[in-house]
Amino acid sequence: MIPKTLHDHINTSFPDHVCLVGSVLPSGFAQITPRGSVMVFDDTHLALWERGKGSTTANLTDGSKVTVYFRKPQLRVDGVLPKGGIARFYGTARIVKAGPEYEETWRRLVQPEKDRDPDKKGFAVLVKVERAEDLEGLPLTLA
Repeated sequence: MIPKTLHDHINTSFPDHVCLVGSVLPSGFAQITPRGSVMVFDDTHLALWERGKGSTTANLTDGSKVTVYFRKPQLRVDGVLPKGGIARFYGTARIVKAGPEYEETWRRLVQPEKDRDPDKKGFAVLVKVERAEDLEGLPLTLA
């Protein structure tokens, strides 16, 4: 689901191309927030470290629907992604507060994000990607 071609680009998106993460507020409106911690966990999961204390953190529960928006204009120029170098990932969140997936997410986390949570009070969010598409809504068919 997550094209191999994009793995390194997503994993190195901090700080210049930080992903935007969207969740749904109880009012039905979208809550969009930048997250420097987004990474590819495996071929079908994105992960992020949630250390916030606001509405995004409150909205992320097991089963929450999540959208991750990735934009790196150079990927359009290079012919990797059409239409602005944009990829969108839609999936379902799973909260992980202990265990191997928690530790692995922390291990892979970029140092500036670890520095913002020195007491490791945050938690991992694994997003099972159900759909990956370009800006036109076409499925990503990259290798």
